[in-house]
Amino acid sequence: MIRVAVLDDYQRRAHEWADWSSLGDDVEVEFFAEPIAQPELARALAGFQVLVLMRERTRFTADVLAQLPELTLVVTTGMRNASLDVAHLLDRGVVVCGTEHDPGGAGVSSTVEVAWALILATAKRVTVEDRALRAGRWQTDLPVNLSGATLGLLGLGRLGAQMVAPARAFGMDVLAWSENLTASRATEVGARLVTREELFAHSDWLSIHLVLSDRSRGLVGAAELAAMRSGATLINTSRAGIVDRDALIRELRAGRINAGLDVYDTEPLPVDDPLTSIAGAVLLPHLGYVSHDAMRVMYGQVVEDIRAWRSGEPIRRLSR
Repeated sequence: MIRVAVLDDYQRRAHEWADWSSLGDDVEVEFFAEPIAQPELARALAGFQVLVLMRERTRFTADVLAQLPELTLVVTTGMRNASLDVAHLLDRGVVVCGTEHDPGGAGVSSTVEVAWALILATAKRVTVEDRALRAGRWQTDLPVNLSGATLGLLGLGRLGAQMVAPARAFGMDVLAWSENLTASRATEVGARLVTREELFAHSDWLSIHLVLSDRSRGLVGAAELAAMRSGATLINTSRAGIVDRDALIRELRAGRINAGLDVYDTEPLPVDDPLTSIAGAVLLPHLGYVSHDAMRVMYGQVVEDIRAWRSGEPIRRLSR
């Protein structure tokens, strides 16, 4: 019997999003809805030959993986997972596979839509006024308009580029910067290339669309946040590690800037986290890529990966 553990099935819906029965009668699939604490990982997953990970929801270090000797296959959604020690697994001979971007772009569209939901929520005070109205208060302050404002894009790749058209439709100016971005590429998608300093200084909303890497980790630090104009809003649907968390909390508590956040250093976000008590932060529970369409594609490819591995011809293999 091959035992498969599907982790971090928050909505308890993973069993619906793929044909797990196609793996065969000799495969037993167990779904874990609740996050497993780091000290409990090795004990909870002992005896499983296959792990299915929702990208970066649970961290697997070499120390934890070393305590899972029966592991022979790990499948992660996405083609990278910064929370998984892939090198350790490959050195052991464990096969590591991923899932590709879906042909219809459901995951990308979902992330872009969540970013815009956060922009609109912060501009129109959606969460603040919703709470006030339920408490019997009417129009506690004034919203602001997007028309005539400036959207800054930190990263203009596949996701960042899709932020431009809605911004233009709202009548916004669009600035962009990333380390290798060219003026021609920015112009091609309707943005204007500026320096990193200009991006932070002139954006009313600054939306992050970078992959977390050694180069981008901590890229938005205390100096960058301090350079943002008063009343500006930082939008992060990318990865929490790109932003200096302590510096962001200081700026938010001071009330100088606002934030719309979908990603956090610890997920799920603890109920007593400082961010939960800051009025100037609109918080979402990492919804950026978890639409129905995207989840069907991801879990469908997970099952394909396991079937291919069982046939002796693994697909979508990850390298170091």
